[in-house]
Amino acid sequence: MTRELITNIGQLVTNAAPPPATCAERLGLLTGAAVLIEDGRITWAGRAADAPAPDPADTVTDVGGACVLPGFVDSHSHIVFGGDRAPEFEARMSGQAYSAGGIRSTVAATRATTDAELRHRLRGFVSEMAAQGTTTVEVKSGYGLSVADEERLVRLAAEVTPEVTFLGAHVVPAEFAGRADEYVDLVSGDMLDACAPYAKWIDVFCETGAFTVEQGRRVLEAGASRGLGARVHASQLAPGDGVRLAVDLDAASVDHCTFLTDADIAALAGSRTVATLLPGVEFSTRQPYPDARRMIDAGVTVALASDCNPGSSFTSSLPFCIAVAVRDMGMTPAEAVWSATAGGAAALRRSDVGRIVPGARADLVELRADSYVHLAYRPGVPLVHRVWKDGVVVANTP
Repeated sequence: MTRELITNIGQLVTNAAPPPATCAERLGLLTGAAVLIEDGRITWAGRAADAPAPDPADTVTDVGGACVLPGFVDSHSHIVFGGDRAPEFEARMSGQAYSAGGIRSTVAATRATTDAELRHRLRGFVSEMAAQGTTTVEVKSGYGLSVADEERLVRLAAEVTPEVTFLGAHVVPAEFAGRADEYVDLVSGDMLDACAPYAKWIDVFCETGAFTVEQGRRVLEAGASRGLGARVHASQLAPGDGVRLAVDLDAASVDHCTFLTDADIAALAGSRTVATLLPGVEFSTRQPYPDARRMIDAGVTVALASDCNPGSSFTSSLPFCIAVAVRDMGMTPAEAVWSATAGGAAALRRSDVGRIVPGARADLVELRADSYVHLAYRPGVPLVHRVWKDGVVVANTP
């Protein structure tokens, strides 16, 4: 058995207090704290003065008064792809409007990229995320849009995470132009058959320029018949019925939520479906930011994720997303940190990550700061020092 005692923690974010506590209360802050890890799991967390006496064979790590918090849980990413869309970004920053159509250019680039290169880039993004404190990441397909290409994307994603989402219903590919219902038949049939063995989730982009709610329901119900949990992209570009679809089908999350009606918010507040907000998108597209304050005050469970993708949000940094959410979405630092850890875990329906409590996975982040507030207070500064994943240090930035 391997044991490590992490001690002299100035501020420990445990996320131990359940709702209906406020986010500040739910952080479960402890000062002068310590955490005991045994074989990749947390077995004890509390005041350092009360810590179990270490065995001579144990590793003792003194963090010198730093803040330690759960590893970030990034519950929405698209990091298996070929090429990039820097010219599109430059055009957008020069005044052109964002639309979902740019996805097709990444589909073409991805289809032309070998498995070896996709695997190399995917692992690079996962390492990049880990260096910024992300220890759990959901990875979507959606840049293949053929049976063979979607299968290889979910297969590659499954090499790096159990949180794999089949997103064949991202957009209608060029070869099915004008035949969206035929493409939905393919997604719900042969493509799903090929991808389901590697996936845990199924997702659909319910938006103008992508799929209708009726088409989305067909896809999600077909996924449910194969044991896949539901996720939904909705209300990114305009109000729509995608949120209602997500709630009706008990989807784990509905993501984007930029344009919500009062009825949408009431439905979310009365459901288990998490509203996953993606501030990197609005930062990179100059769309209005979602009103997180309105959702939280109504009792909606909110998660923050990166939506790391080559078109609308090419950032892998949840610390950056936390800072933007506090600055531009009406969130407090406590709410943003909770949403990027425990909120992300809720969006994946996980209880073993996003918290520092006995039994949870030993996924921890040590900051170069004595408070979680610095994640928003010092935007753009590399505050993540050490990162543990399952009790093993996976990043250690000098």
